[in-house]
Amino acid sequence: MDHLDKLEAQSIYVLREAYREFKPLGMLWSIGKDSTALLWLARKAFFGHVPFDLIHIDTAYKISTMAEYRDRLTQEWKLNMVVGKNEEALRNKITFPDGTADRLTCCKFLKTDALQATLSGKGKRYRFNHATGSYEVDKKTLPYAGIIAGIRADEEGSRSKERYFSPRDIANVWDISEQPPELWNQFNTDFPPGCHIRVHPLLDWTELNVWQYIGREHIPVVPLYFNHGEGKRYRSLGCWPCTSPVESEARTIPEIIEELRVGKFSKIPERSGREQDKEGDGTLETLRREGYM
Repeated sequence: MDHLDKLEAQSIYVLREAYREFKPLGMLWSIGKDSTALLWLARKAFFGHVPFDLIHIDTAYKISTMAEYRDRLTQEWKLNMVVGKNEEALRNKITFPDGTADRLTCCKFLKTDALQATLSGKGKRYRFNHATGSYEVDKKTLPYAGIIAGIRADEEGSRSKERYFSPRDIANVWDISEQPPELWNQFNTDFPPGCHIRVHPLLDWTELNVWQYIGREHIPVVPLYFNHGEGKRYRSLGCWPCTSPVESEARTIPEIIEELRVGKFSKIPERSGREQDKEGDGTLETLRREGYM
């Protein structure tokens, strides 16, 4: 087995353990490359079928190409797709693009609060109806006991403090000091009642590993990751007011891999184009303690 084979095997093992231990289980799908690689791994783990909900938190400010891609794969792969959003904040225009909130407050309303409401079942969920090809209000309101997320330890500081199986309290608040030890690939899946569990199968992957895997497996990704002649592409995807493209000539996956291995991005953090990450030290960790992805 090469390094990618070992990473794949570990991730599939974690996915199967999560499915065995936590019901109901869901998986966050941001539509980015990491969570799409994770979706591919889930399909491998369960022989082409994903036996749990895919959950997308719609801020209403994602680039339109991302939503089109989400709905296309939902139909092609027969996914159980659930969408949540903070409709009150959007309706009252309490957002950064509306000029009524700073970036981090906007993230809290449109991402953290929307995520908590969706996971707990207190917020409205919209489920994709494959018969009609449209989203409808979901009648299921049971809280998710566990959520799979495609975060990586190398992505930014607070994510390096995560575990493969990471407990939150009933309000999804993350207490870093209460993280269980995970030694010699021994994972704790026995948590007290009232815990909400985040599962991170990609924790030991790097950005380079993800792109190598996408290339090896021919995983379809959003075309925003590639230069289409403008000399720019997106390296990390988020809301359009807070995410900037990077200067790059990479038009293919091998060219992206080369940039990450020895090229211009080999020593530049992946999220350097995400404006909310620049708001000050510890701000993203504060959001994550409160339930942010």
